[in-house]
Amino acid sequence: MERESFEDEEVAEVLNKYFISIKVDREERPDIDHIYMSVCQALTGQGGWPLTIIMTPEKKPFYAGTYFPKHNKSGHPGLIDILNRIEDLWSRRRDELEKSGEQIMEAVEASILASNKAELSKDILHNTFSDLKHFFDHAYGGFGKAPKFPTPHNLSYLLRYYTATGNEDGLVMVEKTLDSMYKGGIFDHIGFGFARYSVDREWLVPHFEKMLYDNALLIIAYLEAFQVTGNYRYAEVAEKILTYILRDMTPVEGGFYSAEDADSEGEEGKFYVFDVEEVKEVLGEEEGPRFCKYYDIRHGGNFEGKSVPNLIHVALEHLEKDQKLREQLNVGREKLYHYREKRIHPFKDDKILTSWNGLMIAATALAGRVLDNIAYIHAAKKAAGFIMNKLVKEDGRLLARYRDGDAAHLAYIDDYAFLMWGLIELYETTFETVYLEKALGLAQDMVYYFWDEEAGGFYLYGKDSERLIARPKEVYDGPTPSGNSVAALNLLRLARMTGNKVLEEKAMQQFHTFGGNVKENPNAFTHFMMAFLFANMAPKEIVIVGGRDSEDTKAMLAEIHRHFLPFTTVVLNDDSEELYRLVPFAVKQGMIENKATAYICENFACQEPTADLEVFKKLIVQRQKMM
Repeated sequence: MERESFEDEEVAEVLNKYFISIKVDREERPDIDHIYMSVCQALTGQGGWPLTIIMTPEKKPFYAGTYFPKHNKSGHPGLIDILNRIEDLWSRRRDELEKSGEQIMEAVEASILASNKAELSKDILHNTFSDLKHFFDHAYGGFGKAPKFPTPHNLSYLLRYYTATGNEDGLVMVEKTLDSMYKGGIFDHIGFGFARYSVDREWLVPHFEKMLYDNALLIIAYLEAFQVTGNYRYAEVAEKILTYILRDMTPVEGGFYSAEDADSEGEEGKFYVFDVEEVKEVLGEEEGPRFCKYYDIRHGGNFEGKSVPNLIHVALEHLEKDQKLREQLNVGREKLYHYREKRIHPFKDDKILTSWNGLMIAATALAGRVLDNIAYIHAAKKAAGFIMNKLVKEDGRLLARYRDGDAAHLAYIDDYAFLMWGLIELYETTFETVYLEKALGLAQDMVYYFWDEEAGGFYLYGKDSERLIARPKEVYDGPTPSGNSVAALNLLRLARMTGNKVLEEKAMQQFHTFGGNVKENPNAFTHFMMAFLFANMAPKEIVIVGGRDSEDTKAMLAEIHRHFLPFTTVVLNDDSEELYRLVPFAVKQGMIENKATAYICENFACQEPTADLEVFKKLIVQRQKMM
C-alpha cells in the first residue's frame, strides 16, 4: 500500500487537498494502534495491517479498513474513490459523519474499557491445556491452521503444565513443535534466526521478516525445553538464534535492533532463497548436490521457482549421529552464508525498543546461566545498561524508543513489564543486587503510572502520557505476551524473592480483574495462565548463603541452573547490606560450618538448611504440587 498509494502522485494530490495525513509507527505508538485497531474491528468485523482510519479533527473515527489499492481491485475498494466520496460527504453532511464518529467511539470505549471480572479456579489451567491439545497439529506441530505463528508462550505454558502435572502430552506437543519449526523454512538455515510466521501448515515458506521479539521468546522456549529434556538439539538451536542476534542485531553502543524486512530489491524473500545451479557453483559438483539433497534445494524450487532451505524431510536424529555429515553440511552452510552476504540485504529496522529489548535481555540472561556462557551474560548486562543510560529520563521515567541519539515516547506497560522480566532473569543469573533493585523500582513505578485504582489491572499507557480518546487495558497474549500477563508473573516472582506482599496482592487482583476475559478463551492467554499457575503452585524459595566467588556456592548455583524450576525463586545471600535492604528475611540465614548453605522453603514451611551438595541436589528436584 505504501508503494501503490502513499508514494503515488495522484493519491498524494487528493490526500493533501482534502485531508491531514498522519502516519503512525505502531511499534513506537502501540497506544494509538490498539485504540484504532479496536475501531476497525468494531466497524468491519476484522483487523490487520496496514490499518487505515479516517477521523474528525477531534480524533473520532468514522471510517476504517486495512488494505486499499489505488483503484478498485479484486473486491478491494480503491483509495482514491474512497477519499473523493468521503470529501463529498464531509462537505455536504459533515454533521452526520461527526455524529457517527461519536457513536462509534461510545461503542468502542464501552468494549475496550469494560473489565469482565470473575474469579478463576484451578480448572482453567486444565482447560487451557485441553484447548491447546485440541488445536494442536499432530503432523507438523504448532496450533491451528496456516498461517502458523511460533507463539512461544504456548510452549512455555505447556512445559510448566507438564512440570506441574506430569502429563506427558504437554511435553510431546512442545517437542514436536520445536523440532518442526527448526526443520522448516521459517528458520533461516544459512544465517540463523526465525522469521515471523509460516504461510503454510508445514512451516516451509516463511513471511521472511525477522522480529526481535520472536527470536527472544523462542530462545527462552528452546532453552526451557533443553532443561526439561536434556536434549542438546534445543540448546544448539538457541545458540544459533543467539549467533544471529549478536552478529546482526546488536549495535556496538548496546541494545538490540528491532527487525529485518522480508523484502530486498522489491521482492519478498529474494535475499534468502537459492537454486540448484547457484549452490553447485558455490560449493562444487560434489558438495553442492549433497547440500541440495539435505536442504531441499530442488529444480523448480519450493517457493516461486527458487528454494527455501529446510530440513522438513530429514530425520534430525540421523544428522546428529553422523558427525562427518554434520561437519560437511556446516562447511557448505558457511560458504553459502558468505556468498549470500554479497547480496543486497533487506532493510534493518534499527530503532531500539525498550519492550523488545527487555525480552532479549531475559533471553540472553537465561542463556548465559543455562549454557554457562559469559558472552551471553555480557550481552544481557550491556543491553540493560544501555536502556538505563539512554532510555530513562532525569526524573526516572522510562522511555519507549531510541534511534540515532534520540530517545522518545513515555514508556508503555509493555516496556515496564518486559524490562522487569529481563532484570529479574539478570538477577537470577548474576545475583548482582543492582538488577533486583532496578526490577523492584520498575514495579513501583509501574503501579504508580499504570495501575487502575478502581477496577484493577494496568492501563496500556501511563497517567502522565498523552491523553487519547480512550485508555485501554490489554491482557490478550498475541505474538508477544501482554504487559498485564508479564507484569502478573513478574510481581509474583518479586514478591516471593523479597517477601513484599503488596506486589503479590496486585498480581492476585489482576486474576480477578481479567478473569471473565480469560475464561472465554483461555488458550489465547497462555502467559497470563503461566502467572496463574505460578500463583497456584506451592511456593518454593531457595536462598543460598555463601560468598559469590567460592567454589561451593558456585556448585550449588550450577546445580540450580541445570534444572527447569519455573515455580522456584532463588536468592543469593552474600552477607551484603544491599541484599538485606531488599530481602529483609535473609538477614537471619547464615552458613553452616563456614560452608555454602542452602535454605529451602516450600509451601510456607522451611526444611533444615544443608551444606551437603548431594542432599541439596535431591531437594531441589522434588516435584512441587498445586495448592
